[in-house]
Amino acid sequence: MSGRREVVVPEYEVRESVRVDPSRTALVVVDMQNDFVKEGGALRVPDAEGTIPAIHHLLEVARDSGMKVVFTQDTHAEGDPEWEIWGEHAREGSWGWRIVDELSPREGELVIRKVRYDAFYGTHLEHFLRLWDTKTLIVCGTVANICVHYTAASAALRWFEVVLPRDAVSALDPFDLESSLRQTAFLFAGTVTRSRGIEVA
Repeated sequence: MSGRREVVVPEYEVRESVRVDPSRTALVVVDMQNDFVKEGGALRVPDAEGTIPAIHHLLEVARDSGMKVVFTQDTHAEGDPEWEIWGEHAREGSWGWRIVDELSPREGELVIRKVRYDAFYGTHLEHFLRLWDTKTLIVCGTVANICVHYTAASAALRWFEVVLPRDAVSALDPFDLESSLRQTAFLFAGTVTRSRGIEVA
């Protein structure tokens, strides 16, 4: 007898448009690194490369409006216990560790090197968000139910408003993507939309 079960993800709202104040909003691009995005990457997410145009659009919106931009960079070294779970990936200084060329951070944009799924864990991310008087985080990148999810969850638990553009987020499996988006909308009162639906006030 197989342990496979079919489940249906409950419906959640996908907003047509969301208006944000760029002076109090930060765009957080999660782990768009070669190991997760590009052919030959150690933990490649097949759909991740397809999200680059949507994320690039969000970067243009953020940069044109003066919105703060943050990149997270999964970062590991020899002996990291996470390699016991996933195998070696995102070794600091390697090709796989680098953020993809199409989305390279610009001078002055914050890059957070993180050691776990949650970009707030053991980092100075919250310090900068509070310094900038940030109210809203637009979170995109990969992987939807891992680093994107735990970063969005951690932000919501700190009472930041969370916006997830679904076409700018990727997962290893469609169920993982949908269940993560639903949890963000339902449990954390986050907003799910599409990259072109984000408007600046």
